[in-house]
Amino acid sequence: MNLQVKLDRGPLDIATHLAAVQDPRSGAVASFIGLVRNHDPSVTGAVAALEYTAHPDAEGVLRTIAAKAAASDGVLALAISHRIGLVGVGEAAMIVAVATAHRALAFQVCSDLVESVKAELPVWKREVLADGSHVWVGLN
Repeated sequence: MNLQVKLDRGPLDIATHLAAVQDPRSGAVASFIGLVRNHDPSVTGAVAALEYTAHPDAEGVLRTIAAKAAASDGVLALAISHRIGLVGVGEAAMIVAVATAHRALAFQVCSDLVESVKAELPVWKREVLADGSHVWVGLN
């Protein structure tokens, strides 16, 4: 089982993730690219960038979340990366690739993994708006 997990300050590349999950037993690779968009319906103003701040244990938490998904019966390989730091509009904030023998499982594991990361990863985001102001998202 090939498992690649990374928090990264630099740009993320889908080709790197696809290469990491190559397996001759694979019949399907499902992927997800979470992009920074230029708007947020809950915020007034245009979004210029997102700034992600991570807890010191975040990469370990990401590894645990990914390992749980990778342990699903039928998963052959999994690669996931999440950006930290300033990420501009149009850039990838998270990339996931999951290889399995069949497409249904690949789609399901990929989707479940993205939802788990969104719910459990101790990474916070600050929306930087075009007017220079900012809004923290997801803080209670």
